[in-house]
Amino acid sequence: MDISFERLKSMVVFAQVVEQGTLSGAARHLNLSRAVVSYHIKKLETQLGIKLLNRSTRTISLTQAGSEYYQRCRVIAEQAAAANQQIENHKNEPEGLIKITCPVNVGLQTIVPALNQFRALYPKIQLDIMLTDEVVNIIKAGIDLAIRGAPLPDSGLQATKLSVLKTCLCGSPAYFEQHGTPKHPTDLYHHQWVIYKLTAGTLELTKGSRSYSISMQGGVSTNNAAARTAFVEGGHGLGRIPIYDAYPKIQAGTLVSVLDDYSMKDIHVYGVFPEGNTNAKKVRLLLDFLKGYFKQNLPEPSIN
Repeated sequence: MDISFERLKSMVVFAQVVEQGTLSGAARHLNLSRAVVSYHIKKLETQLGIKLLNRSTRTISLTQAGSEYYQRCRVIAEQAAAANQQIENHKNEPEGLIKITCPVNVGLQTIVPALNQFRALYPKIQLDIMLTDEVVNIIKAGIDLAIRGAPLPDSGLQATKLSVLKTCLCGSPAYFEQHGTPKHPTDLYHHQWVIYKLTAGTLELTKGSRSYSISMQGGVSTNNAAARTAFVEGGHGLGRIPIYDAYPKIQAGTLVSVLDDYSMKDIHVYGVFPEGNTNAKKVRLLLDFLKGYFKQNLPEPSIN
């Protein structure tokens, strides 16, 4: 059936309400009044003849129908934004150099593939990429953007969250055959670890109201995430590994995940950049691209 322009507008407003989490947030984002946003939601529900949102004085939540409808509305809003962005790119194609630093493993597996796509879209932008697991002083090094696992409290730096990466606890089949497979967090006290020196030496696992703190000790330690994974594959101990890295190896049979019903701290990936950088516009463009890339290309696979 035909969709009116007014209905399309209401669908975009609905998508923003869901993404911003409140009517007021959507109003600010769309530069509308809260009353206009509320009007569009009520009108949409009336036209559809079904409730999309559960609303209280402080919170909103999606109904089942609203959740399904949102997925369609989100696509429409994203396509409209992409069409406008494409026109803007033609009008004023960005160019110049962006200097980037990021950890080696996450860089090779996620950032470099993303930058391949980014530069295909913006061929006039030059990229200078430094892969290192050491924390670089980006102001002294003249870096425009650093990819980090936490926003550091450096003076004069800003941070934007790009993604949240899940982790899993892994070992090799040979290791478990020799040392046994842990069935409970307390079993981990007797196991060897491949220690990644850039993270805490204590592993926290939680399930419901119970939590366990495991001190990791072992015969191998490294400051490189890819080396950590390789030593775990080699049977030298257990390791906490990001799912994007572990999942292909689990499927290949070189790694086995354990205690999957327990939760560990996620890795929050940030883009960190100097405040007032002359390349701020290009960096913002790249940050927005990376957010979309992570969302589209790094879904959380099931490891069970």
